[in-house]
Amino acid sequence: MTAEPASEPCRIVLFDGVCSVCDFAVHFIIDRDRGGRFQFAALQSEAGTALLARVGLSGLSTMVLIEGDQAYTQSTAALRIARHLEGAWPALYVGIIVPKRLRDVAYRLFAAARYRLFGQLSACRVPSPQERGRFLDLASSTSPQA
Repeated sequence: MTAEPASEPCRIVLFDGVCSVCDFAVHFIIDRDRGGRFQFAALQSEAGTALLARVGLSGLSTMVLIEGDQAYTQSTAALRIARHLEGAWPALYVGIIVPKRLRDVAYRLFAAARYRLFGQLSACRVPSPQERGRFLDLASSTSPQA
């Protein structure tokens, strides 16, 4: 008897919808995730706030990765996302061995300066028709795909 492969958990990236760096990061992920493993929602959207509430978080302005029932923030979210991208990006996951406190200090220092260094967007970029279904707040349903 052959065991069926376990299905991958739903992976949802929540991002600051007015942050230029976050906008770049979302498109960076999309370009390196041709398999469509990730879905996206702005933290400020209805879908984003509902997903944060579902995992017991609120009031965040940092990138959040929800995998199944688990939520990851800051450097851990970034490393876990890199782990699932195409190309050499999964090699960055070795950074997980650095203590979380140190990783998150570096993450927070950059995050604190991101608006000053890169500015803010007045609105989120409109995704292409091919990308539209991957954005939960733009898809026909706000519930994540399983």
